[in-house]
Amino acid sequence: MTDSTPRTAPHPNPELLAFARDMRREFSRLHMEHEFAVDEVLTKVSILQREFLHLHQYNPIEHVTSRVKSLDSILHKVTKRGIDWTPQAIRTHLTDIAGVRITCSFIADTYRILDTLTSQTDVKVREIKDYIANPKPNGYKSLHAIIDIPVFLSTGPVPVTVEVQIRTIAMDFWASLEHKIYYKYNGAVPDHLIADLCDAADAAEQLDRRMEQLHTEVRGNGDTTPPDSTEELEEELVLRLWKQSQQES
Repeated sequence: MTDSTPRTAPHPNPELLAFARDMRREFSRLHMEHEFAVDEVLTKVSILQREFLHLHQYNPIEHVTSRVKSLDSILHKVTKRGIDWTPQAIRTHLTDIAGVRITCSFIADTYRILDTLTSQTDVKVREIKDYIANPKPNGYKSLHAIIDIPVFLSTGPVPVTVEVQIRTIAMDFWASLEHKIYYKYNGAVPDHLIADLCDAADAAEQLDRRMEQLHTEVRGNGDTTPPDSTEELEEELVLRLWKQSQQES
């Protein structure tokens, strides 16, 4: 005979449920903080773009991309690196959860944007790696900055780490191709392709240098004079301002 007595589901462990709720809340907050940190950096970059256009009639930033790693990606990396599964340990040891990539026109622009961004008083620089002056063996070039930026929440400011990469268009194109090749071969790239990538990196550098030289020849030292903004003011208002300045003098 079969036992027809209905089976009851096992009672969930209250401590396990509480732990799961806490972890879900903490990891959700962790992800939210890094999303806000990216927003803060993008705002800073947008202001720089507008300032350069207004004051110098030149925008050194071609385009900007950003991303925040998914929770699955974060936990995979935590497991791979043997980091404790706690939000605090993750904040301390993972510096690439939030990332912003700035693509500039020329090499000089990359350093200019790096200096301008990292010199802001609310930005704390944790590390800078100059892969333009010191490329990786495979030819990779870029500026990497690990920064802490404050995110102002209802409970107060929270410092959040963001990885900022700054490179030229040629460097970005090369890095994109290199990533696709390494992904296709799962890291085991044939030697001849590695050699070709290195040659391509050298060609990209020559292109960067030549284009920057042409740019300098056309613009000289650069037009740093603001455009004549009086055209944006009403003629009557300009006249009143001029009279007022004459009276004060």
